[in-house]
Amino acid sequence: MRPLRILTWHVHGNYLYYLSHAGHEFYLPVRPGRHEGYGGRGGSFPWADNVIDVPAEAVKTMDFDCILFQSRRNYCEDQYAILSRSQQRLPRIYVEHDPPREHPTDTRHPVDDPDVLLVHVTQFNNLMWNNGRTPTRVIEHGVVVPEGVRYKGDVARGLVVINNLPARGRRLGADVFERVRALVPLDLVGMDSRALGGLGEVPPPQLPAFAASYRFFFNPIRYTSLGLAVCEAMMIGMPIIALATTEMVTVVESGVSGYLDTSVDKLTERMRKLLDDPDEARALGRLARCHAEKRFAITRFVRDWDDAFALVTGRTTSTHGFLVSGRAVS
Repeated sequence: MRPLRILTWHVHGNYLYYLSHAGHEFYLPVRPGRHEGYGGRGGSFPWADNVIDVPAEAVKTMDFDCILFQSRRNYCEDQYAILSRSQQRLPRIYVEHDPPREHPTDTRHPVDDPDVLLVHVTQFNNLMWNNGRTPTRVIEHGVVVPEGVRYKGDVARGLVVINNLPARGRRLGADVFERVRALVPLDLVGMDSRALGGLGEVPPPQLPAFAASYRFFFNPIRYTSLGLAVCEAMMIGMPIIALATTEMVTVVESGVSGYLDTSVDKLTERMRKLLDDPDEARALGRLARCHAEKRFAITRFVRDWDDAFALVTGRTTSTHGFLVSGRAVS
């Protein structure tokens, strides 16, 4: 059987890169100027040949097996702008990357359609959204780190990885970051991080190797989805210190693979302890890696997505493995 032909948009580059490890063909609409969602194979990712740019105006003439929405704009606007009426009736999946913003428990999801599969990336997100009539399932993250990249922890500093933190404010923990940075040596990386005295953006494929030297990974975020950078840090064997909120409480076992608390003061104490005790940091990191290898394996991620595609299309998928830099792996 041939791989499925899936139309989607470039919304979250890291997620799309990991999704493309499934051996299906992912078609990305592109517009001049590469506006939101229409950037195609942009960024620094080592895209394989199964990720294919197509002019947005040509989409209506093409054959697809499934439409994969990745944002409210994709679902509410883009599909009507670039899809034909028959394409709008194809098997459809909406992957929801975030928890609700308007109200944490009472917000109705924009998809209210029993013929669309709504995929949440964490159990927490699925719990908090009011999903209405729409059937849901959870597909947790899967990540790959470069071969040979492992935690060293030889730099007595913590690392924070958040894009556009100045603009995203309290929800992403800008105030928590500033408060802790005054007491503990921390470096911030990500888009627009220089505005807060950070180091700028590190290309995502290079981030695990960059992070490996730091003593610990600090996640000051109050309310968002689970960041892929957290999964990658755990996968290289890095201890995690984070606020005990959202899905994070199921990912990090406090005192085993890192430390969680709702008290910023207590987390600051834990950071100081790890700065003084690299042996404990390495011990925590080893268990973080063990957990990540089981929970965030790319093989499980691909298998879960194959099952979802098979459910909506009625076809048995045929990848029987996944792609790494265009190479099939069983």
